[in-house]
Amino acid sequence: MDDAADETPQLHDDAMERFPVPDYEDLPDDLKDRIDEETDRSGFTPNVFAAMAYKPSHFRAFFEYHDAIVGDTALEREEIEMIVVAVSGVNHCYYCNVAHGALVRIYADDPLLADQLVANYRTADINDAHRTMLDVAVKLTERPTEVEANDLEMLREAGFSEEALWDIAAVAAFYNLSNRLAMFADMRPNEEFHTLGRE
Repeated sequence: MDDAADETPQLHDDAMERFPVPDYEDLPDDLKDRIDEETDRSGFTPNVFAAMAYKPSHFRAFFEYHDAIVGDTALEREEIEMIVVAVSGVNHCYYCNVAHGALVRIYADDPLLADQLVANYRTADINDAHRTMLDVAVKLTERPTEVEANDLEMLREAGFSEEALWDIAAVAAFYNLSNRLAMFADMRPNEEFHTLGRE
């Protein structure tokens, strides 16, 4: 490892406001390994890792499911992040709007799309298939008891596979959980997220 990689990741005390952020050195080794991996990849430690480390068993389950969602999917990464931002936008989740807004900008290679999705995904510059995808994800978020077989049929007609239908729902459901945890704990996005992918 080079000198930069030898530096201990920083878990910022202000990663969340309502629960204490643990010290990196006090964490179990597997959490340190996962945090080190993300810090090396991103160039900084996203605050969600610091916040979720408050409860190691939940950290493990949370990131294992996250990794399954992005690693075993019929969706493009751009589509996953679009769902996250549309869902987080209607939920008014500050952390996810900012952090995943940065990922939309990066994966879609579009500096404007994330802001459009947060403000009102229905007026964003997206194609009809993606609008249908977000309509269903947001309906599952806001009015889950109204989801019907016809919603799945609309996704099929828009060109999504059966696996993609499941994945759309899984991403929406997982990030509804994430939004609520982030809002309850008052997780704060890293400053770095605000500027990523804007140039």
